[in-house]
Amino acid sequence: MKPYYISTAIAYTSAKPHIGNTYEIVLADAIARWKRMEGYDVYFQTGTDEHGQKIQAKAEAAGISPQQYVDQVSSEIKRIWDLMNTSYDRFVRTTDPEHMVKVQKIFKRLYNQGDIYKGKYVGKYCTPCESFWTPSQLVNGRCPDCGREVQDAEEEAYFFKMSKYADRLMEHIESHPEFIQPESRKNEMINNFLKPGLQDLCVSRTSFTWGIPVDFDPGHVVYVWLDALTNYITFCGYDPDGASDEHYRKFWPADLHLIGKDIIRFHTIYWPIFLMALGEPLPKQVFGHPWLLVSNNDSEAGQKMSKSLGNVIYADDLVDFFGVDAVRYFVLHEMPFANDGALSYALLIERINADLANILGNLVNRTIAMNHKYFEGRIMDPDTPEEVDEDLRAVALAMPGKVAKAMEGLHVADAIDEIFVLLRRANKYIDETTPWVLARDPEKASRLGTVLYNLLESIRFAAIALEAYLPGTSQKILHQLNVENGGLASLASFGGMPVGGQVGTAEILFERMDPAKKMQEIADANAAKAEPQSTVTFKPEIPFDTFEQVDMTVVKVVACENVPKSKKLLKFQLDDGSGKPRQILSGIAAYYKAEELVGKTLVACTNLAPRKMMGFESCGMLLSAEKDDKLELLMLSDTIPAGAKLC
Repeated sequence: MKPYYISTAIAYTSAKPHIGNTYEIVLADAIARWKRMEGYDVYFQTGTDEHGQKIQAKAEAAGISPQQYVDQVSSEIKRIWDLMNTSYDRFVRTTDPEHMVKVQKIFKRLYNQGDIYKGKYVGKYCTPCESFWTPSQLVNGRCPDCGREVQDAEEEAYFFKMSKYADRLMEHIESHPEFIQPESRKNEMINNFLKPGLQDLCVSRTSFTWGIPVDFDPGHVVYVWLDALTNYITFCGYDPDGASDEHYRKFWPADLHLIGKDIIRFHTIYWPIFLMALGEPLPKQVFGHPWLLVSNNDSEAGQKMSKSLGNVIYADDLVDFFGVDAVRYFVLHEMPFANDGALSYALLIERINADLANILGNLVNRTIAMNHKYFEGRIMDPDTPEEVDEDLRAVALAMPGKVAKAMEGLHVADAIDEIFVLLRRANKYIDETTPWVLARDPEKASRLGTVLYNLLESIRFAAIALEAYLPGTSQKILHQLNVENGGLASLASFGGMPVGGQVGTAEILFERMDPAKKMQEIADANAAKAEPQSTVTFKPEIPFDTFEQVDMTVVKVVACENVPKSKKLLKFQLDDGSGKPRQILSGIAAYYKAEELVGKTLVACTNLAPRKMMGFESCGMLLSAEKDDKLELLMLSDTIPAGAKLC
């Protein structure tokens, strides 16, 4: 059997994946299943990316260790991948000790051969994307990938000499036009990154600790992208010491890296250059799939899912509403090859009713029901053919080849369309042959048996082809037909239904939904899951004259230090514009480091009576806001002078 290695990007364990993230694993699963049907020995790898600054920060905020945090999220990701009936061969995790050791060896090898050197990074950093940027690469001062704010970054780091391999990579891309797909992604990489010139890449960090340690330089951890990208070979059997195993020799180079378009730069520039430096073959193809966006209605442009926008939809919620295969069908069929697709509940309901319940489900149900009604479920000999049968047979026999051609180019939606061409043709065949009319004439029983045989056989063709896309539904249809899945080989001729055999019981595959009722059900369920609004309490009213007595003054932090023997208190020396220093103690040590506040512009209530705290006099109170265990000082622009009053 010819080997075929397909991988998804490993999911970042910062949060539960939404349906847009889940689309990738379902798409990869459809490709992997089809390749198995074609006779390939498939190795399908997916998993989770578990290191980085963002994860360390989220773990700290949750009050648990980073390992505990990624254990929880990785488990949730795997649960959703399994829920979606994906047939991966291996689910990998970058916290696996074997992977970590191999990454350390790879890093050391690249350092020893001069591809990695030690330096200092000064520039901008986007924490959500784990990406460094130069000021010229920013878009309106923000991260060009996600649009979020960036922070100044300066730290000692190791760098990879990307420019050393740039010409070789360009040559590879030009001589292998299939390497980056779709074509638009290739043009983007060449014009935006390779032609302007590659900058050396930061491959270690010192500002956080949650990563694979650089074993020869304590304090450095391997930057997440070198760690994450190498998963494609470390878990496949690659050995940095030269003793790669049989599995690696069989399956590498990968046939397909399936990734989101937002990380194609890392997979088509950084990753192939790392491989060149290691002397390993490059993957045969990297496909940057589009995004699944969300819209509130069919006419509205889709938006990228975001918790801040409140439009995140999760795969498991959709499965609760519609079922696994209905969700699989939608994301596989409604996503264009190169452009973003949009998901709305209304469109999902429409597709289920029109395509799955009507075209597919109704055809299967009434065909099997008629076979029971007219022949007690027995499969009749198709011994009375007529000319009208030929077109149905021709469409059925052509379908597997057309599906294969579409799948070869990763046009999965087009492949599904070819199956539904057959299903529509079978429905039309019922209208053309009118079995219920034939059943009225006993002399036409043989013709009726032929018509029903042709319908059953057409359904068998469709059921086998659907196994790659709707595996659960495919199995149900074959069970109702009471036949085994003979694979693509059984579709070489039209006549696989066993004459004299017995069909199973007709069962509804997809319930037709009332759109208004279903939308209300979804709205009610989402409302029940929504986080309860916190109750805000207010103190009793006070006269305006009383409020006017409060003196709120802009102050500048001259000095700040922790109060000895206190875990809560910080002691501030403040410039309040009076020319005399003002001392205020504040219980905010859990939220701020003293040295971070020097030079900040704050607001203080300056006419409170002095009071003693831990032996120090505090003359006023700094203004801050606190909710749900979070606190922030009220900070103003540094252009406002000390002594200014809030009004």
